[in-house]
Amino acid sequence: MKLGKLLLVVAALLILFSLTARNFLTAENMLDLAEQISVNAILAFGMTFAIIIGGIDLSVGAVLAVVGTTTVFVLSRGNSTSQDPARLALSITAGLTVAAAFGLVNGLCAAKTAMPAFIVTLGTMLVARGMALRYNEARPIQVATHETAFLALGSGRVCGVPCPVIIMLGLFAVMGVLLHRTRFGQHLYAIGGNREAARFTGIPLARHEVVVYVLCGLTAGIAGIISTSRLYMAEPGAGEGFELNAIAAAVVGGTSFTGGVGTMFGTLIGAIIIGILDKGLNQSRVHFSWQYVVKGLVILAAVYMDVRGRERR
Repeated sequence: MKLGKLLLVVAALLILFSLTARNFLTAENMLDLAEQISVNAILAFGMTFAIIIGGIDLSVGAVLAVVGTTTVFVLSRGNSTSQDPARLALSITAGLTVAAAFGLVNGLCAAKTAMPAFIVTLGTMLVARGMALRYNEARPIQVATHETAFLALGSGRVCGVPCPVIIMLGLFAVMGVLLHRTRFGQHLYAIGGNREAARFTGIPLARHEVVVYVLCGLTAGIAGIISTSRLYMAEPGAGEGFELNAIAAAVVGGTSFTGGVGTMFGTLIGAIIIGILDKGLNQSRVHFSWQYVVKGLVILAAVYMDVRGRERR
């Protein structure tokens, strides 16, 4: 779907829900919407890279959960009743290291074996979920109230803008430059467009694929830290279904499942559309069962338009 059409969809949804949901377009509600969108958008940024090369990562939701439990587990070690910047840095590093490790395993298995990425990441999804549930015997781990720096990552504001939104926009800029302004990004489009042709031109397929899945893991890790901070606790069951929302945001934003097509800006708009649907339908008091139906129809429409577009080309 072209970016102009995506923006028209966003405008139409905002107008629709302003008529059906009370106070939907208020400044505070829009900031809350942007904060809710941030986690899914961050996950979708990494997912876009994977889909562009013709892959998929089903493990991101479970990785989000295991990163949250790892981070809070390390953060809560010791008997300190005050903030410790070194322990905070160590806990975030530990969480992101776990996320990168899952991404590395996904990438190596997908690049070095004949296993499809769908099956590889399905397996690591179960492993990550099991690890998250194993922490603290599947009970949530509360974040101490004195850890204000960590809690600010999910609930703080800078000049009135929520910190998760600032982090999301920063990652959007970095990932956008990486995808659209570097040779690495050009190679990813080539791999997704025609893998064999990319191999014959000398593009290191395995190395690029591993890097893509590590990036996907790291974005899941960052989303996990933000989500945990917003909840004020590490919830082992967090992130269930988040991989589907991330895939939906990428696909609605124009990323093609056949590979080789997609933009970071399109994915951001896709995440905004999914977020507006979620919040708007909730505030319009639409039954949750119909919310699933609406989101499913939106995804089907996006895929259909992608297929029709490829047929015309």
